[in-house]
Amino acid sequence: MSKSSRQAATVRLLKTAALFAALGDGTRLEIVARLADGSQQSITQLTEAATVTRQAITKHLKVLEGAGIVRSERSGRETLFALQPRSLEEAQRALAAVSEQWDAALARLKDFVEK
Repeated sequence: MSKSSRQAATVRLLKTAALFAALGDGTRLEIVARLADGSQQSITQLTEAATVTRQAITKHLKVLEGAGIVRSERSGRETLFALQPRSLEEAQRALAAVSEQWDAALARLKDFVEK
């Protein structure tokens, strides 16, 4: 593997780690679930059903936006937030790759034990 390929792989792993770190919080998962219908929602709308303060929702949205999970767009005096489906597709691909590695490892173990 060339140096540039290793660097690209490292960048992908870091992005994936940031993605899963951002999703590793219950409040952020609730925000993602609220935006999963494809809607754009303001901080006010997202705070209505939340059990945390508006300031906490704002901080969580910044984390999600930093990880590429949500995007923000100004609309008049409000900022609207929407889910970025591509980031969740990347998470799904990462989980599928790990699943394939485990399947292969278990198959090798099974072959070893049966011999």
